[in-house]
Amino acid sequence: MLTFHLGWGSWLCACGEQMGSPTRRLSRPRRIALTLFTDLDPDPPARRRASGWLGWSLLIVALVGAVIVALLPAPYVIEQPGPVYDVLGDVTVNGDEVPMIQIPMEETFPTEGSLDMLTVRVLGSPDSLPNWLDVATAYLDPSRAIVPVEEIYPPGVTSEQSTEQGKVDMANSQKEAIAAALTYLGNEVPSTLSVAEVQAGGPSDGLLEVGDVIQTVNGVTFPDVTGLRAAIADNGVSQPAEVAVLRAGVSTTLRINPELSAGDNPVPILGIVVASDYDFPFTVTIQLENVGGPSAGMMFALGIVDKLTPGSLNGGESVAGTGTISSTGEVGPIGGIRQKMWGAKNAGADWFLAPSSNCDEVTGHIPSGLTVLSVTTLDDAMTALAAIRGDGSTAGLPTCPTK
Repeated sequence: MLTFHLGWGSWLCACGEQMGSPTRRLSRPRRIALTLFTDLDPDPPARRRASGWLGWSLLIVALVGAVIVALLPAPYVIEQPGPVYDVLGDVTVNGDEVPMIQIPMEETFPTEGSLDMLTVRVLGSPDSLPNWLDVATAYLDPSRAIVPVEEIYPPGVTSEQSTEQGKVDMANSQKEAIAAALTYLGNEVPSTLSVAEVQAGGPSDGLLEVGDVIQTVNGVTFPDVTGLRAAIADNGVSQPAEVAVLRAGVSTTLRINPELSAGDNPVPILGIVVASDYDFPFTVTIQLENVGGPSAGMMFALGIVDKLTPGSLNGGESVAGTGTISSTGEVGPIGGIRQKMWGAKNAGADWFLAPSSNCDEVTGHIPSGLTVLSVTTLDDAMTALAAIRGDGSTAGLPTCPTK
C-alpha cells in the first residue's frame, strides 16, 4: 500500500512538470503507477460495475416508493376558489339565461358595476380522497387550503347528506336575505321555523318530528335559523334545552340534550335541519344552481336592495363580499374566506366586504390589490358601499388589518 502511494504521487508530480520537461520523463513513472495500481486492484471495472448497478437499483426503488406514497389517498380535502357570481347579473338555470334576482311584482331600477358572491370548490370527499401529491401541491399555493376531511364531512354524514344540508342552508339563506332586505326597506316580515329533518341517532331522534313548528327555545322566540342556532349554542351541552313546538295544532314542550357537532370547531346541536318560512309582502326569487351553503346571504340582500332602490349602491365599482345574514340584518362568519378573497381578486374586484368575525383569518392573507372592509350588519355593508361610490370616505371605515 505504501509503495502504491509513492508511485501514484510520483505520477502526479510528473504530470505537474509536463509543461517544462521532455515527454520521455513521464513514461517511467506512469508505467510504475499503472503497474502498482493493477497489482493492488486486479479487477476494478467489475467492482465498479457492481457498485454502479447497486446504486441505480436503490435509486429506482426509492423513486418507485416515493411515487407509490405520493399517489396514496390522504385524509384531507382541498379548498380552492370556486365560481364567482354577480348577484346583479344573469345565471344559467336549466339551460336558460335568467336574472339571478327577480322581483316581478315591484318596480326595479337599473344597476351598475357588480356585487359578486364567492364560492369555494372542495376537491375530494370521503369516497374520493385526494392523494399526497395533490396535498403537497396545494400546500404551496396560497389560494388553496388543506382541510381534514372530517371537518367538511363529519363522521356518520354521507356526501349525499352533506350536499342536501348545503341545499337547505342555501334555501334558508335566500329567505333570510330577502327578509333582511325587505325589513331594511321598512316592510313587516313575519316568520315561521319548522323541522325539515331529524338526524337518526341524534339528540332529537324520537322527540322532534318533521313538520314540528319551533315556537321557542328556553322561552325565547327567534325570527330565523341564525338566531335559533345561536340560542342552542348558548345553551351548551351541560343541560337540556327546553324546546316548545306546535304539532298538529297542539303546543308541547320537550327537553332535549344538545350534543357537540363533529369537526375541529364543534358547537352544540339538536341534530335537526330547520327550514324557515316567511310571509313576504311580495315575491322575490333568487335562482342559482349547484351552489350550497349560507355564506352568500349578505350579497343577496345587497342585490335586492340595489334593485329596489334608485341609483347604484356601488357607484359602478366592482365589489365582492361574503357573509351569512339573519332576517334582522346581522352578518355572520363563513368558511373558506381566504379562498374567497382570491376568487374576488381573480374576478377583478377591487373591494371586498368581509364579516368582522372572520378578520382573524383575513389578516396577513389579503391578496395584493384587494381592499377589505369589515362589516357586522347589513347597515354596515350599506355604509361601506356608500363610501365606495363616493358618498363618503372609506378611510374611517372598519377594516381587517393587513398584517
